[in-house]
Amino acid sequence: MSTAAAAAASTSLRPASQSALRLAGSPRRWCWGAPALSPARRAFHADTRRRKTLLYATDKGPEESLKKTIEVDRLIEMLRDANPRELDQIVVENVLAFDEGFWVRLAARIDLCKSDDDKKDYEELAENVMNIVDRLVHKTDEKIEQSTDVLKAIISPVMHEGENATWPPRDPEALKLMEKEISNREKEGQLDEGFLSEVNAQLRQAKQDGDKPGLQAMLQKVLQLYASNFLQKRSYAYKGGEVIVPESFLESVIKAPENEWNKLLLDGLTVGKGNVSPEEFYAVIKKRIERVLIRTEGGSYQQRILVEYLKEIQARAEEVVKVLQGPTI
Repeated sequence: MSTAAAAAASTSLRPASQSALRLAGSPRRWCWGAPALSPARRAFHADTRRRKTLLYATDKGPEESLKKTIEVDRLIEMLRDANPRELDQIVVENVLAFDEGFWVRLAARIDLCKSDDDKKDYEELAENVMNIVDRLVHKTDEKIEQSTDVLKAIISPVMHEGENATWPPRDPEALKLMEKEISNREKEGQLDEGFLSEVNAQLRQAKQDGDKPGLQAMLQKVLQLYASNFLQKRSYAYKGGEVIVPESFLESVIKAPENEWNKLLLDGLTVGKGNVSPEEFYAVIKKRIERVLIRTEGGSYQQRILVEYLKEIQARAEEVVKVLQGPTI
């Protein structure tokens, strides 16, 4: 079984073969899709000098362009009528709307003003909104840098100054040190959505580059360790003083390093040496996924990573069962 099962049982979270890797250098500058401050100001101020139309330039058809303009006008009215506290909240809730088209349309509204007072009010509104967006961008940049620092600290056991790191790490203790760092950072509240977003962004970039399979493996391992650490915090293995065997078995797999899953599944499932049927095992995995969906925010990185981890366990079990049972006739 060993060779066949090992070949069959690979997962998306499983580290790949050895490869040289480097962590991406500076953090990427993404801000929920909001434009950086300078382009926004350039779009606004440049358009006040050279605009002769009410509808800003767009690649969309006339109907779609008009619809977009109406939506932007509605937002501008909300911003204009808001008090300072409400203005902050509206900007935060609509941060994706502050693209170049918004600033061009706001500049067009200023040109339409019939009095200097109205024009001044709109110009002050534009400045205030720009300042709020600027603060959001600055906070986001700081958060990205903090999350990048946390990620670098987690993978530092397998990164060596001045040389390429390899995966799996040469030092067998490196994974234990990574796991310990993740546990400590989680206790300090640093493994939040911002951190998970940063890991996923780095992972996407590594995949796009196409020449960093080792980096991909390392980042996948970080997510795997995060999921394992989080799922261990709550146990469902005991009820009424009795051990729920399938739940206990699942928790033993959750706690184990990924490279030990095959052996655990062989020893625990009835198709191998154990007393938990595959059906029972799949049922408790499904129940645990349902619990994750209930207890985590819908659509969050946390929810997706935890669910994916549990599905990887099931996929591994299915592969092992398939290998042990042999081809069906």
